[in-house]
Amino acid sequence: MLTPAFDLSQDPDFLTVAIRVPYARVSEFDVYFEGVDFKFYAKPYFLRLTLPGRIVENGSEQGSYDADKGIFTIRLPKETPGQHFEGLNMLTALLAPRKSRTAKPLVEEIGASEVPEEGVEDDEDEFDWEIEQVPYEEASERALNPQCHYGFGNLRSGVFQRLQDELSDVIDIKDPDFTPATERRQKRLAAELAKFDPDHYLADFFEDEAVEQVLKYNPWWTDIYSKMTASLGKSQEQENHAALVSFSEEEKYQLRKFVNKSYLLDKRAHRQVYYSLIDILLAYCYETRVTEGEKNVESAWNIRKLSPTLCWFETWTNVHEILVSFGRRVLCYPLYRHFKLVMKAHRDTVKILQLGESAVLKCLLDIHKIFQENDPAYILNDLYISDYCVWIQKAKSKKLAALAEALKEVSVTKAQLGLELEELEAAARLVQEEETALKAAHSASRQQTPCSSSEASDSEESDSSTSSEAEDSDSEHEELKDSTSETLTCLQDPFLEESSALLIDDGGLCRNAASLGSDAGQGKPLASSRALGGPGPLIEELGEQLKATVQMTETEGSAAGDHSSMQAQHDRQTPND
Repeated sequence: MLTPAFDLSQDPDFLTVAIRVPYARVSEFDVYFEGVDFKFYAKPYFLRLTLPGRIVENGSEQGSYDADKGIFTIRLPKETPGQHFEGLNMLTALLAPRKSRTAKPLVEEIGASEVPEEGVEDDEDEFDWEIEQVPYEEASERALNPQCHYGFGNLRSGVFQRLQDELSDVIDIKDPDFTPATERRQKRLAAELAKFDPDHYLADFFEDEAVEQVLKYNPWWTDIYSKMTASLGKSQEQENHAALVSFSEEEKYQLRKFVNKSYLLDKRAHRQVYYSLIDILLAYCYETRVTEGEKNVESAWNIRKLSPTLCWFETWTNVHEILVSFGRRVLCYPLYRHFKLVMKAHRDTVKILQLGESAVLKCLLDIHKIFQENDPAYILNDLYISDYCVWIQKAKSKKLAALAEALKEVSVTKAQLGLELEELEAAARLVQEEETALKAAHSASRQQTPCSSSEASDSEESDSSTSSEAEDSDSEHEELKDSTSETLTCLQDPFLEESSALLIDDGGLCRNAASLGSDAGQGKPLASSRALGGPGPLIEELGEQLKATVQMTETEGSAAGDHSSMQAQHDRQTPND
C-alpha cells in the first residue's frame, strides 16, 4: 500500500482533509472516521491518521473528488465547534499509529496517553536552563565508559567503527567511539586556536563591504516574524502563529517518508537535545544568510563545520558556551569571518525559536535535504537530523518559548571568544594610523617638489642669463687679452722673453693674475714675483697696466653693456701694426 500525499486545514467548525490519489480506482474507496481516528482507502493508496482533536459523524460531513487533479476533499465536523486543532502541519506525527492493540510493546513510555487531551497542562517540571552541577569524579570517563555515545540524545555508539573510511570527510574528531566529552572539547579548542588566522580576520574587519551586503539580506523567517509581531495581542495568537509557517509539497513529501517513533530520554539527554538544537540552528542561520538563501556545494560543509554538535559530537551545559563556541568557529573556518555575523545569526535563531515548532521543523527539513544531497554528510542525517525532524513535531511549545528567552538573554563579547580580537584590532588601527601619517607626509613632500622644481627652473634661467653674460665678458676678455699680447709682442726684448718664459713655466700670465686675485681674496699677502725668479720692473709695470685695463673693461661693460663701445675702446687701445 502507498501512503498518499495529503494536507489538513480547518475552520471553526470543520476539519478538511485533502488527499491526492492519482491513478486510483475512484469507484472503490472507503472513508472511516470516529473520534480521533481517520482512515481512507482507495487502491493502491491507504491513509491512517491520528488527529489532534475529536471529530464526529452528524450528517454535515461532505466529500468531493476533482478528477483533473486526482484529489479527494473531505470535510469532517468537529465534535466541539470552535475548537482549534494544533499541529495539523506535523504530518509525521499525524501518521503515527495508535498504540498496538494485539500485543503489549516491549518498551512502553510510562504515563503516555493515546491522545493528548486539549487544555491539559504538562505535569512535567518546568525546564531548568541553569548550569547543571555534578560532583567531582576522580576516575576517568574513559575508564568508566569505554565506549562513548553521541548522536541525537546521545543514543548512538559504535557507529564510526564501521565507517572509518568516511570518518575524516564528515567530522573533525578522531576515533569518537573512544573519546570522552571532556577530551573532545579540549581537542576542539586546540584545533580552533590553530586554525584562527589573524590576517583573514583583520581583512574582513576593515574591508567589510561583502559582509555588510549579506547582513542586509532578509531570510524567509524575517517576514513571518514581522507578521507574528504585528499580530501580538490578538485573541487567536496561537492560531495565527501556526498558520504563518507553510510547507511546500517537497517538504510534505519529506515528512511522509519519516518513520514516527517515541524517544525515551532522561532529563539530562532531554537537555542535550534542546541545547544541540540551538547549536545546529545557529549554523543554519549563518549559512542561509551568507549564501542569501541560494544553496551551493559548500552549504553542507558550512553547517556541519560551524556546529560543534555535528563535527565534534560536543555536549553542552549552558546556552552561553554554545554561543561562544559558535562565535569562535565563525571566526576560524568559513569565508566571511566577522563578529557581526555571529550576532546576526544569534538574533535569527531567537526569531525561529519564537515562531515555534513549525519554523524549527522547516529549518530542519532544509538541513536534511542539504545533507541528503551531499556525500558523505548524509550520515549526519541518520545520527541527528532525521530524529530531530520527528522529535520536534511533538515538542512542547512552551519549552521552545523558554529556550528562545534563555538564548535572547545571553550575550557574548569579543573578549569571551578567547582569540585576542580586541588586541588585534587595536594593533591594526595603530598600524593604519602610522601608514596614514606616512602617506600624508609623502603627499606633502610631493606637493613641495613642483615648487622647488619651478625655483630650480628659475635659477636655471638666471644661471643661463648669467652664463650668457659671462660668455660675453669672456669674449671681451679674450679680445682684450689678444690686444695686450700684441702690445707685449711689440715691447718685448730678450730680457722680456726670458722673464715671460719664467712666468709661463710657472703657469703663465693668467695663472699669475688669478693666483694674485685668489691670495688677495683670502687675505694672504701678495707673494712677490721675485720668489719665482723675479721679473724686472718692466714686467711689473706691464702687469699693472694689464690689471688696470681688465678692471676698466669690466666697469665699462657692466655700466653700458654695449659691446660696440667696448670694441671701439679696444680699437683705440690697440696700436696699429
